[in-house]
Amino acid sequence: MAKASSGQKLVIVESPTKAKTIRKYLGKDFIVESCMGHIRDLPQSAKDIPEKFKKLPWSNLGVNVEKNFEPIYCIPKTKTRIVKDLKTKIKDVDELILATDEDREGESISWHLLEVLSPKVPVKRMVFHEITKEAIEDALENFREVDFDLVRAQEARRILDRLVGYTISPLLWKKVAYGLSAGRVQSVAVRLIAEREHERIRFKKADYWSITGNHLKDKIPFESRIHSYGGKRIALGNKDFDPETGQLIGDKKNTMKHLKDGDADSIIKELSGKGWKVSDYEEKPISNKPYPPFITSTLQQAANSKLGLSSKETMQLAQKLYERGFITYMRTDSTNLSQQAITAARDCIKSLYGAKYLPDEPRVYTGKKAKGAQEAHEAIRPAGTEFVKPEDAKLSGAQWKLYDLIWKRTVASQMVNSQKKKVSVKFEVGEAIFSANGNTLVFPGFLKAYVEGSDDPDQALEDREVVLPPLKVGETIKCEKLTPNQHETKPPARFTEASLVKKMEEEGIGRPSTYATIISTIQDRGYVRKMGNALVPTFTALVVTKLLRQHLPDYVDLKFTSEMERSLDTIAEGEMDHLKYLGSIYNGDKGLRGQVDKQEEEINGEESRAIQLEGLDGLSFRIGRYGAYVCRTESDGNEVCASLPDSQFPGDITSEIANKLIDQKINGTDALGKDPETDMPVYVLTGRYGPYVQLGEVDAEKSDGTKNEKPKRMALPAGVEPEDVDLPMALSLLELPKTLGEHPDTSKVVKKGLGRFGPYVVHDGDFRSIPKTDNIFDVDIQRALELLAQPKRVRGRAAPIKVLGKYPDSEEEVNVYTGKYGPYIKFKNKNISLPDDMDVEKLSMEEAVELIKAKGADAGGAKKKKAAKKKKVAKKKAVTRKAGEKTATKKKTIKKKKVVLKKKKATGSNSATTRS
Repeated sequence: MAKASSGQKLVIVESPTKAKTIRKYLGKDFIVESCMGHIRDLPQSAKDIPEKFKKLPWSNLGVNVEKNFEPIYCIPKTKTRIVKDLKTKIKDVDELILATDEDREGESISWHLLEVLSPKVPVKRMVFHEITKEAIEDALENFREVDFDLVRAQEARRILDRLVGYTISPLLWKKVAYGLSAGRVQSVAVRLIAEREHERIRFKKADYWSITGNHLKDKIPFESRIHSYGGKRIALGNKDFDPETGQLIGDKKNTMKHLKDGDADSIIKELSGKGWKVSDYEEKPISNKPYPPFITSTLQQAANSKLGLSSKETMQLAQKLYERGFITYMRTDSTNLSQQAITAARDCIKSLYGAKYLPDEPRVYTGKKAKGAQEAHEAIRPAGTEFVKPEDAKLSGAQWKLYDLIWKRTVASQMVNSQKKKVSVKFEVGEAIFSANGNTLVFPGFLKAYVEGSDDPDQALEDREVVLPPLKVGETIKCEKLTPNQHETKPPARFTEASLVKKMEEEGIGRPSTYATIISTIQDRGYVRKMGNALVPTFTALVVTKLLRQHLPDYVDLKFTSEMERSLDTIAEGEMDHLKYLGSIYNGDKGLRGQVDKQEEEINGEESRAIQLEGLDGLSFRIGRYGAYVCRTESDGNEVCASLPDSQFPGDITSEIANKLIDQKINGTDALGKDPETDMPVYVLTGRYGPYVQLGEVDAEKSDGTKNEKPKRMALPAGVEPEDVDLPMALSLLELPKTLGEHPDTSKVVKKGLGRFGPYVVHDGDFRSIPKTDNIFDVDIQRALELLAQPKRVRGRAAPIKVLGKYPDSEEEVNVYTGKYGPYIKFKNKNISLPDDMDVEKLSMEEAVELIKAKGADAGGAKKKKAAKKKKVAKKKAVTRKAGEKTATKKKTIKKKKVVLKKKKATGSNSATTRS
């Protein structure tokens, strides 16, 4: 019997937020559901592998390398219910519409949905790059089929990543340390960061001097700087010095003068009292074009440098803005703007800045020039035919900041050039020539909206101007003061997330949509740590990079990795067979599997775990089970090793630091003195997690006769060096956490202590940080009470943005705070995010209570949950008890039957005997 038509259509998207936004633009005939991303993937662990494959040699890969690289796909437990619900809903509709994102990842999700749901109704593929009414209506008129070239490219990428990671990682476990991982792109990113650290280690600092002159003309003060002396240009900056020797570079030794200590003073003395004359004056106009609109990589770079956001945070925020309909799709390599976007931008410029900021013709950006451009969508811009101004967007926190950044960059990209006047002047004085440069803004143009590296365009324009007074050749000027200045060359800067993304994009390594994941992964795996904004490699990163460069060089080679990306792009275009490509990478003597098997036999385990650092002769740095350590061979031939603190990075270690750690290991640390209460020695030691004080020695006998198995330890406060610690300070640290007294309101104790996030005071579970301006040793009960009386800082903010009052029938406060990802309600120890469309200003206590109850954060909700859980447990016990009783009854019945049967047999036997 044919199914009756319901007239309804099921639309599947990746996230609830996207589903909620799309529902606004679709009629009642559409049911919009979220699949919550990928509904199946390769096995994540051995337990996910189906039983029938477990004994096969390739099963640990999750890919059948013996049969056309067939992947094993598994539905994670977290997705089984979602799949079940979707299968149920599809039975009641007449059409399935797959509305996942339009890139390779989105196409892959749609294909997996098709494979798993096996729909019996017509299927259509719907794509759009912004979630607006016009875009959705247009997409409904222009359905297409699932693009299997994109699907195959994504599958090949996923399989290739799995093969590289799961084949090389076990080699690292055997040869370096268990638990390490390798990756097709992550290992190359680690190599870039590690090599930069080696450059810093090899770096030799050069000291040099310069001279500045202070002048005043027409009441305008300005500075000049020495340019040359005796016909030779003065060496100024890193560009003139060899970073590995600290000396002038090659031919520059003959053509340049390196001012050293004392040279500057001699020149100043010689020039004293001599006349200054303008020898050269050049003035030229500079016209600068605006930056193109954002693509994924440039958005990540700008958000990192201007807003301090990591690549991961940027992409999470951009995803939310896209799904809420504020911006276009955020994974794109194209700088192109649609006609409607150009019109919207030009309307904004005319209304907000005036006609003089609007060029006669729209600007056209033809796309990016980085290697391997792919997925050519439109640039990232505000969505719609009219750009919503940031102040009218009803956004808050980091979402508002990112939208504001995108809005400014998009609008600025369609504005006129900025016009500047650059002035260069040279002055003759004795044998020296000094120079001065001026930079005057004639017309701001696009800089009125967007200045690279600044959040306040108007202030930035003011800061960038350097004004020189009117000057002409032959004119004499007065020098009021000459000042010698000492400088030193700087080592190469460590990568930040922004500069690493830029480098990877230039080299064609990875794709913009994967950069956030790569940077996050190399930190999670312990290869890189963040110091401020810098990405700093650990010793593990240097050791693993050395091993891969020596034994598997292709897999950390920039060209090889870039070529892999281009091959995957070619597969996406349908111009390469993905199976042949995977076979060429994995199989054969030169393939990945063959190379790893061969190198496993050749790699020396001891050598593979060690690395020598340039300039630190006699020291060997190694990786072990408990982290990094340093070794030194003594004169008697014995080797002594000492652990390196996790906070000690390769580029910052010196022979003094390393040898001091080893000497402490050999000689032991001299005690600072004895604790008067226990008569035990007090030490300052350095361990894996940094310096600390310790009471007594491990396993030493205490005064009560017991062993000191776990001596009391306390980390040193930030900024305190081990050499600065004396006995009184050490004893004060060992007292922590220390009871200061009782709180007058509760009679409960107040303590001070030193924890993971620094010094604190605590009362009845309520913590407050001790400010950096306070010395922890000086904090008494009075100061502690003052700190406890202050509002608790939540996510970096001291005060709520809205106070709603006390929760009904309780003393608990309900407040609204703003966080990185938007506003949220704080109730007790629970944080409840506000729905995207809810206005904080209009939020009432009644609405807040409903949200709190929905999360089960209220007392009643908690009690109901507890009662429901108790009931469930009781029900389970009852079922188990009944089953047990049933089993017992059954056993009893069987036993009775056996007894009866036995009696019958016995009776039968007796009767037979009687008859006989």
